[in-house]
Amino acid sequence: MALDFDKVYEGAIQEGKEPKRLFRQAVEGTIIALSYAEILLNQAIRKYGPDAPVAYPDTAYYLPVIRCLSGEEVTTLRQLVPILNRMRNQVKTYEYTFENARLAGEATLYAAEIIEALRYVRGEVQQVEPWTNFIGDPVVRRFGIKMVDWTIPGEAVILGRAKDSKKLAKIVNDLMGKGFMLFLADEVIEQLLEENVKLGIDYIAFPLGNFTQVVHAANYALRAGMMFGGIAPGLREEHRDYQRRRIRAFILHLGERDDVKTAAEMGCIFLGFPVITDQPLAEDEQIPDWYMSVPDYDKIVQTAMEVRGIKLTNIELDIPINFGPAFEGETIRKGDMYVEMGGGRTTSFELVRTVGEDEIEDGRVEVIGRELDEIAEGEKIPFGIMVDIYGRKMQEDFEGVLERRIHDFVNYGEGFWHTAQRDINWLRISKDAVAKGAKFRHMGDILVAKMKQDFPAIVDRVQVTILTDEAAVEENIKLARQKYRQRDDRMRGLTDDAVDTFYSCLLCQSFAPNHVCIVSPERVGLCGAVTWLDGKASYEIDNTGPNQPIPKGTAIDDVKGMWQSVNDYLYTASNRNLEEVNLYTLMEKPMTSCGCFEAILAIVPEANGIMVTTREHSGLTPCGMTFSTLAGMVGGGTQTPGFMGIGRSYIVSRKFITADGGIRRIVWMPKELKEFLREDFVQRCVEEGLPEDFIDMIADETIGTTAEEILPFLEEKGHPALTMDPLM
Repeated sequence: MALDFDKVYEGAIQEGKEPKRLFRQAVEGTIIALSYAEILLNQAIRKYGPDAPVAYPDTAYYLPVIRCLSGEEVTTLRQLVPILNRMRNQVKTYEYTFENARLAGEATLYAAEIIEALRYVRGEVQQVEPWTNFIGDPVVRRFGIKMVDWTIPGEAVILGRAKDSKKLAKIVNDLMGKGFMLFLADEVIEQLLEENVKLGIDYIAFPLGNFTQVVHAANYALRAGMMFGGIAPGLREEHRDYQRRRIRAFILHLGERDDVKTAAEMGCIFLGFPVITDQPLAEDEQIPDWYMSVPDYDKIVQTAMEVRGIKLTNIELDIPINFGPAFEGETIRKGDMYVEMGGGRTTSFELVRTVGEDEIEDGRVEVIGRELDEIAEGEKIPFGIMVDIYGRKMQEDFEGVLERRIHDFVNYGEGFWHTAQRDINWLRISKDAVAKGAKFRHMGDILVAKMKQDFPAIVDRVQVTILTDEAAVEENIKLARQKYRQRDDRMRGLTDDAVDTFYSCLLCQSFAPNHVCIVSPERVGLCGAVTWLDGKASYEIDNTGPNQPIPKGTAIDDVKGMWQSVNDYLYTASNRNLEEVNLYTLMEKPMTSCGCFEAILAIVPEANGIMVTTREHSGLTPCGMTFSTLAGMVGGGTQTPGFMGIGRSYIVSRKFITADGGIRRIVWMPKELKEFLREDFVQRCVEEGLPEDFIDMIADETIGTTAEEILPFLEEKGHPALTMDPLM
């Protein structure tokens, strides 16, 4: 049932006169906005013709405000004329009532959408970071679920010019720390940049542009209703109801007011979003809980949250850096890095263990070795993270699930960067974080708090030990690797053919928004840390989380590993970027890669085979590229036939690129990887009818690192890839 906005309004108005002046300002501002849109539209039609195309980039929703509220699919300038006329006729020029004011607000949203779309027609829009302008569908999908399930607790639209830029920066940092999504328009953007506040898509703080571009906040929110609410375009009242209930947005209007801004803000109220301004308001310019004045910057956010009904459930941490999902996509470049750990540069690992209640001190964080303030800038240090968990309902099978969330939780810290997993994890801490007083123990504080917050059903107590002492890291990494092996061994009896469900993994979409891992019993996630059992356990813990079941159904192609159900899931989860995927081939529509892969496959055409390289091998490879160069090419969620990121254990799987010939195709891999896999690889060779010493027929860097160098060796050994059907 749609929300009755008239009753909401009546409940907000107390004894006294209606805010007629506010309504008059909204109506008069709408007339100005519609007139401006009409002038620009007529100019565009004269210059480009009525059939000139009009569209925003990177969206399937045409002009989203119009598409959502009316259902119309606008593609040409000609179609905007009757729409604009209808909006003008919708507003009663001399009727200053709430009903007419909200209709004026809706019309102003239409006018702003047309004004902004015409900027794209005229070719005036340039994408200059950090300004975002229109925000494309992939970004909406990347953050949309977190927005509507309230992982992101709310959305703040901030426009105008603040009285004090430092106080503005404090407001924004406070909102980011609380995990809010921010939309910024007008002069506040320059004020924040002057104060060195981090803005941009990675921080879910979108600097839209000038005032009329604030409509991009509205068209973002309305697309969420169509994408995630499942509401068909044109169901106007249902969309308004969804916005009021699910999109917890509010507007902070700082600085001088004018009629056009008031009209646009009445459009926000039309959608269910309250407006709070720092300007004084006369009695007949206010609607309690809807249009309010809060001049005190120390109180404005709290008031906005209260009137929008936002009650934070996230934790408050006593740490010197900001913390929340706003920083999950933050990247720390080499020039901004204070210290680096793991990633093949140093020995590093992370481990979650289940322990007894007598073996844990809840909330304890211990650093064994040097703290961050005892380490010189630019050092590369050994590193270990051990998270001990006690819970009455905790199971050993859940360890890997919680361990993989270390990636998310560390990245929540401003200035903390984490990728990969297990004993190939890679971390950086920024100079800025260290300057603010960040310590390793604060990383532990984050892990304690988030493990308890996100897994309350199974986690009762948490203790974190962070290791920077080399001897302690070397000692405990042996325990970690033993645990990794035990987890992997539990998977060996399971096969893809024996189960009726696969699992997805979307944990890395904060870095690669279009990437989707499909995890099966015989294909581990490319990070190497998410097995089919992990996906199953994760879904049992949280059925709305990153691991979702995908019923197999009937295969389209058993050999290449394609299922219609997988394709259907992939299309939606990849933000409609990918339509099909094959699980068992490298050469045709392979699975995408994020950046957390343990190893990379690449074709070596000269040898009619494939090579494998790893993070640990920093040198050149027979495909002519290093691991880091390959990673830049295959990462980011794109399908790259002939190249693919994988987990190490997939190499010894019975389903390893079976459509391409399986392990027979491997012609080169680093010596370290050979030794790591040797026992399991020999067993696979026996199962495949290959010689037990086949692994020694595979070249490595001691033989050569170019195709020309390894070919004589392969010919001498009689490598089977040389006589197999051509790969290409």
